[in-house]
Amino acid sequence: MGFQVTFFRVRNPDAEGNPSRFSPAQLFFAHAALADPANGRLLHDQRSARGLKDLVEAREDDTCVRIDDWRLEREPGAYRARIEADGFALDLAMTPAQPVLLQGERGFSRKGPGANEASYYYSEPQLRVAGRVRSGGETLEVTGVAWLDHEWSSELLADNAIGWDWLGTNLEGGGALMVFRIRAKDGSTLWGNATLRMPGAPSVVFGREAVRFRARREWKSPRTGTVYPVAMDIEVAGTLWRVEPLMDDQELDARGSTGTLYWEGAVRVEGSKGERGRGYLELTGYGERVRF
Repeated sequence: MGFQVTFFRVRNPDAEGNPSRFSPAQLFFAHAALADPANGRLLHDQRSARGLKDLVEAREDDTCVRIDDWRLEREPGAYRARIEADGFALDLAMTPAQPVLLQGERGFSRKGPGANEASYYYSEPQLRVAGRVRSGGETLEVTGVAWLDHEWSSELLADNAIGWDWLGTNLEGGGALMVFRIRAKDGSTLWGNATLRMPGAPSVVFGREAVRFRARREWKSPRTGTVYPVAMDIEVAGTLWRVEPLMDDQELDARGSTGTLYWEGAVRVEGSKGERGRGYLELTGYGERVRF
């Protein structure tokens, strides 16, 4: 099984001059999903709210974000996610087992040729997971590994970009691999980057020249008609990583909150040198350009 919990916070400059406490100067969104092959398709839900004190929370001094009864916060020694969603629920503790992994240039991650096309970005791979998952009418005690990303920026994409492909993988033995590319409107790679950290070694960052994505198999959504390259060959500095989804139908329709339609799903990864791992693949901009 796989799970996703994502919180978004967005500045809305058009509303900042409105003195009303109900002004949507800060917008909050959350997506949650459960990839359970027993269901055959992704279970997902979403929340959205304006920045009202009693409705949402987003602390700046620590990890604590909330919309209604959905929460992701840091407790002593671990993160905790509590999600009561439509058709499933998550109550999971995620304990760090490694140092923070800085992405890009010491945490400054370029997303395009322009200086403003960048984000601050760090990851926490190999989180040890324990807790409960409810899928349908069954509650399961679960253990596993997870990956946490924290990213913030003032500009999302270059004008001629349409979306991105992203992979985060916990490798067997304790390694971690992150790789992404930003796609131009013609489908070519506008920008790319990768970070690899193997046990006992410092992390290595690779620029866009070292990153290549190739679709090996596509899947067409029966609901939206969008075609996604769900099975990929990803090359990083000559090492080939073969990516296979846990199941094909992991499309998340968030047009009711962030306005986006994307595929984000649990995958298995195998390297050309025998490495194996599990992670998540995210594919955006295949139906329409990412607006959020």
